[in-house]
Amino acid sequence: MLENVAVVLMDGGHAFELGVVCEVFGIDRSEQGLPVYDFAVVGIGKQPVQLHNGMDVSTPYGIDRLEEADLIAVPAGCDYPERADYPPELLRALRGAVERGGRVLSVCSGAFVLGAAGLLDGRSCTTHWRHTDALARRFPLARIEPDVLYVDDDPVITSAGTAAGIDACLHLVRKEQGGAVASGIARRMVVPPHREGGQAQYVDRPLPRGRCDTVGAVLSWMERHLDREVTVEELAARAHMSPRTFARRFHQETGTTPYRWLLGQRVLLARELLEGTDETMDAIATRAGFGSAATLRHHFSQWVGTTPQAYRRTFRDPVPARSA
Repeated sequence: MLENVAVVLMDGGHAFELGVVCEVFGIDRSEQGLPVYDFAVVGIGKQPVQLHNGMDVSTPYGIDRLEEADLIAVPAGCDYPERADYPPELLRALRGAVERGGRVLSVCSGAFVLGAAGLLDGRSCTTHWRHTDALARRFPLARIEPDVLYVDDDPVITSAGTAAGIDACLHLVRKEQGGAVASGIARRMVVPPHREGGQAQYVDRPLPRGRCDTVGAVLSWMERHLDREVTVEELAARAHMSPRTFARRFHQETGTTPYRWLLGQRVLLARELLEGTDETMDAIATRAGFGSAATLRHHFSQWVGTTPQAYRRTFRDPVPARSA
């Protein structure tokens, strides 16, 4: 059942993530034959609630409104990953919703609130890619899926950063009320009813961990020769080490293996070429060191969570309009 929806708002909440839930569930679209939800924004704590950007929001609904909700949504907040505690009455309400057969849904760092309520233990979940490590440390019994846009471990649904909340909300609508309803809402919002891939495609490539005093010169050489096939033995010789010593020092200074590091840099170059050029897949595969378009597709899909073609459609820089 998905008829009664409440979104929780606390001091420091983010306006966009709040707006995502309001946009999907809080607008009357009955003239299009779409369902109308009994929707409420519930303020927790003092009124008005002050959002992260300084905007104040007043609402007539308090914690009691959560007792009748089929779905309680928790949007992001600026300090949620570091916050030591949350209102105990809110945590009880979230647990109570699950116990009576309702659902809870988080957007971005709202997952930390669900974790504090004990609802992530033993469940698969996600959050914004910047916070997945912190979520794993804070809730070690949770199974973190860092590369996806959302996770539905019914009755707990968690989503990645910002716009991924739209994906999670539309997924729940599709699941409960069918694809036609989800597509109708998406069309009104001018968003895709379903996005390809996961949040890995939005993650900046991390820099090597720590200082690279020993292998730094080799890393620079590898970056300049991504199109070359190299072996650990060749790289070790460049570093004047044995292959075993080189592999150990490489992992100590970068946090990964030479093969994984090289593969990541090749994927990064392919992403840049897909975003900024019109080169063919074969040409990009050659320049990035994959050799063939098929090999590029295989590794790109595993690393980024979507195909090179889909990535280009999403991120390709538009051609500037020609002036008359």
